[in-house]
Amino acid sequence: MLVFVVLGIVSTILAGIIGTLIGFIPPRGDWTLRGARIWGRGILLGGFVRLRSEGRKRVPRGEPVLFMANHESWLDIPALLAEIPVQVRFLAKKSLFSWPLFGWAIASMGFIPVDRENRREAVKSFEEAAARIRSGRSVLIFPEETRSTDGGLLPFQRGGFLIAIKAGIPIVPVGLDGPRHCLPKHNYFIRPGVITVRFGDPIPTTGRGVTDKGELMKLVRMEIERLRGNAGVRKMVSYDGSGALRSVGDGQ
Repeated sequence: MLVFVVLGIVSTILAGIIGTLIGFIPPRGDWTLRGARIWGRGILLGGFVRLRSEGRKRVPRGEPVLFMANHESWLDIPALLAEIPVQVRFLAKKSLFSWPLFGWAIASMGFIPVDRENRREAVKSFEEAAARIRSGRSVLIFPEETRSTDGGLLPFQRGGFLIAIKAGIPIVPVGLDGPRHCLPKHNYFIRPGVITVRFGDPIPTTGRGVTDKGELMKLVRMEIERLRGNAGVRKMVSYDGSGALRSVGDGQ
């Protein structure tokens, strides 16, 4: 625990200072993100948390995508920073941007603040995310918006799905398996363990309309459940070339 605290503080201070200084160098945030990957691995290393990934080759390299992941621990962020293999910007809770050094660094990287208490401001955040995507940058969203306390997926919010449909970009589902066991919500004592980050196949949105968002949300939710290791998900799903939902066979 002491190693985690010391290493976490030192690495966050150094990463925050460096990130703040170089974050605005064009292309904005690209250099800082490289350092953030090192920071993420350092944070986990200090807590004796091993990091694994599966399916990184499934992530498209030549086009922007919208990553969607489950959210169950503060450790989700360093794990995702370390393992997402492309340039990406996160939507993050607005209060994080007020943190000294850490908040300055993520602001300089081009992360997008979301004010959950102000619906109008939240809509602006999603519009900004859409603009980033149109400029060629991938974006990560936690569709639950907040961390789960018991490990079960919370209801998904529709904002990210509307962005993906309107932009016509694929959604890459990501399942995080293990963060809650290492650092649950409302707990500040990290436990050694393993975090696995699993990337699913991109789910196309081309050809879908706004009225299809409910179907798309169900598909992404099922994929995230499967990727995070939920043994209760036995029904496997697939989709055709037009992006239409198609249910096939049984799992396990």
